[in-house]
Amino acid sequence: MSLTDAPTGLLAPHIVTELPGPNARVVIAQDERVSSPSLTRVYPLVVKRGDGVVLEDVDGNRFLDFNAGIAVNAAGHAHPVVNAAIHAQVDACLHYCSSDFYHPVHAELCERLAASAPAGMGPSRVFLANSGTEAVEGALKLARHFTKRPNVIAFYGAFHGRSLGSLSLTSSKAKYRSGFGIVTPGSYHAPFAFDGQLTGADYIERVLFRRMTEPGDVAAIFVEPIQGEGGYIVPPAGWLQSLRDLCDRHGILLVIDEVQSGMGRTGAMWACEHDEVVPDIITAGKGLASGLPLAALIARDEIMQWAPGKHGSTFGGNPVACAAALATLDLVQGELAANATARGDQLLAGLRSLQTSQPLITDVRGRGLMIGFDLTDHDAAVALEQACFRRGLLVLTCGERGIRLAPPLVVTAEQADTALSIIADACHAVVDGAHA
Repeated sequence: MSLTDAPTGLLAPHIVTELPGPNARVVIAQDERVSSPSLTRVYPLVVKRGDGVVLEDVDGNRFLDFNAGIAVNAAGHAHPVVNAAIHAQVDACLHYCSSDFYHPVHAELCERLAASAPAGMGPSRVFLANSGTEAVEGALKLARHFTKRPNVIAFYGAFHGRSLGSLSLTSSKAKYRSGFGIVTPGSYHAPFAFDGQLTGADYIERVLFRRMTEPGDVAAIFVEPIQGEGGYIVPPAGWLQSLRDLCDRHGILLVIDEVQSGMGRTGAMWACEHDEVVPDIITAGKGLASGLPLAALIARDEIMQWAPGKHGSTFGGNPVACAAALATLDLVQGELAANATARGDQLLAGLRSLQTSQPLITDVRGRGLMIGFDLTDHDAAVALEQACFRRGLLVLTCGERGIRLAPPLVVTAEQADTALSIIADACHAVVDGAHA
């Protein structure tokens, strides 16, 4: 299938009402009366439908979606190949429990994912879950089960989920932990990959192993190959490999969290492949099923040897989500990963060019279609996020003062250029104090 066959029915961007429009205001008022206030809504968008890289709201306003549901809609909205797979599976079988029964689509997807593991990982096994958080929870259990060790290490700025187990690894925002008491004990953190500081393997060896935990008590190190919510931070060359070497020296498992960075988003199937680093365990999610809830825990065969009943899920590996994932894999391993590289290079070049003339932008970084850029401060980042929204471009903040770009992997060169033009205009508006 060619990229030209992806959905193109909607034009973007096109703002026809004030934001939010009248229909959107009705829905927002209803939602805010009854839904949990814990949900974070960064701008008043009420979605009606999507097509490729375009979202249309309930008032007819159209937006370029450079969020992709936080890197979820890998194949874009309503991709005909993914939709056809979903419809066919719905007609055949909507649900079965993979913890108790077998299903062909479950077996096929597990085989495909095991085969997709980075070269050198060896024979692998797969557990399917519903979300990245669940995959991380599974990895926590599996690492402790295999090593018989209690402790784990993650990194400051990391986001691995908000359940109590995964929350013990998350440290991107203090509010995620506030009010929930003691999270899972035995969790330690190290600084992520900043040049010129004691970080990563050096910090773990020289600080944590001397003062906090002996290496023989550490089951696993959890790391994002590109830190997501923490700022779309790309570690320097060799940094991930130093973690691999550290783990090898001490019999520690290396768990690479590819929930946001995997599925071709960086131009490779897994972001760790850019550094030729082989994990012991991979967690995957978000873009795996192009919008349906599905995640995966991929581990070396010798590690994933736990008895029946040790771990399971009622809805994990749902056949409809599995069908969507198989179609998504076909697209990603076909043209979409390569398109992520091309469009990512285009966006990075455009942002770096803008940086030379726009002092509001202080740093640009990324791989493929996982791109971040920093502004002068947090308030400027929030203002730019809102200014882009009002001009028909959906972006999100990240880190302390960053903006992240994670469009669907079907994004075209024309759409990338349009996004760059909107960002440039929004930057000027923020500098001038006109945040609308």
